[in-house]
Amino acid sequence: MKELLETGVHFGHRTRKWNPKMARYIFTERKGIHIIDLEQTVEMFKRAYFYVRDQSAAGKEILFVGTKKQVQTTIVEEARRCGAHYVNRRWLGGTLTNFTTIQHSIKRMKDLELTIEDGTIEHIPNKEATALRRELAKLQRNLEGLRHLERIPSLLYVIDPDVEKNAVREANILGIPVIAIVDTNCDPDPIEFPIPGNDDAIKATKLITSRIADAVLEGREGRQDEEEETPKASEEAAPEAKVPIEEAEEAPVEEASSEETADETTEAPQADEEDATEEPEPVAVDAEGEPSDEREGTEAL
Repeated sequence: MKELLETGVHFGHRTRKWNPKMARYIFTERKGIHIIDLEQTVEMFKRAYFYVRDQSAAGKEILFVGTKKQVQTTIVEEARRCGAHYVNRRWLGGTLTNFTTIQHSIKRMKDLELTIEDGTIEHIPNKEATALRRELAKLQRNLEGLRHLERIPSLLYVIDPDVEKNAVREANILGIPVIAIVDTNCDPDPIEFPIPGNDDAIKATKLITSRIADAVLEGREGRQDEEEETPKASEEAAPEAKVPIEEAEEAPVEEASSEETADETTEAPQADEEDATEEPEPVAVDAEGEPSDEREGTEAL
């Protein structure tokens, strides 16, 4: 609360430039200027902070947007500090809704940079080389902060949604949550996580933006700690799993030996039974009880 007061977050716009939808966030009026209720600002900022931290811990990406002159430097510094994407010059129409075209423009920018780095541009006529350099400068001015953006971001942080209304509209179309510093002249309805405050003062915007960047860093640190703990847990569990494996390998040997002895014991009785069951071949006996020759009987017949 003290930092918010020192940086002037509580100062709104003049009373004749206010939006009636912001009435619930206005504390009072002094000298023709609305004063924002900082108690609500603190509570709503905490809610936005924890949401950004949790989403960052889940691996989601955030895009910082602020094209006003007084916030351009703040957006670049804080976005680079936390490794986020940013737009600080101009919001190109279709940056989110027509993301495929933006990807082609980013690829074109990287190709032109490679052409200049490897010296290929030196072999191109001067007129064409000048045109390529101008094209590259324009692409870098608008797309430098989106250089590493490979998919549509999951969060949007905006300074002054009244100025960045195109960005907010595209985010609403795609269902992307928006976190924004909302002054007394803005419409808070399209914003998922509004933060009532002064969106013109450099110190005020830098304070809130730096805390949002801290939330991104905190979430990523927690994600890295979890990834480091999972390999350790698997290494600790691995030795315990070796014992039953060895026992399982030794068990078949014992079973095989027992099976062999059982086969030997079972084979012997089978042999005796076969001997016992064998019957002598029948022998022809005559009436006097003496063996007779079968051939003689056939000759007599």
